[in-house]
Amino acid sequence: METFTDYLASIQDVEQRERIGEVLQWVILKFPNLESKIAWNQPMFTDHGTFIIGFSVSKQHFAVSPEVKGIEVFSGDITESGYSHGKNIFRIKWEDPVDYMLLERMIQYNIDDKKECKAFWRK
Repeated sequence: METFTDYLASIQDVEQRERIGEVLQWVILKFPNLESKIAWNQPMFTDHGTFIIGFSVSKQHFAVSPEVKGIEVFSGDITESGYSHGKNIFRIKWEDPVDYMLLERMIQYNIDDKKECKAFWRK
């Protein structure tokens, strides 16, 4: 979590800071082989130098980015969980529960799908 200390400290709303901190901590514990980093002022996780999943914070929600392919593959599950999504992200309202099973499946999908990927982003 040390990687995210300054990022979390910059979040003014204490409840939002704690909530996103819980999600980031969950990823660290569930996927200890992923690298934690801050890029483009956002917390993200990588595997062998390739992007796996990223997070960002806004006033009404936090966003999760599993890349466009992740949104495409899991769009039905995202909607079923009650989240809205765009082409590259889905949004979890601060008051909504986090579907950790969905996050786990997305992260594992990206790890598996990008196993041979040599670039940061999918091409």
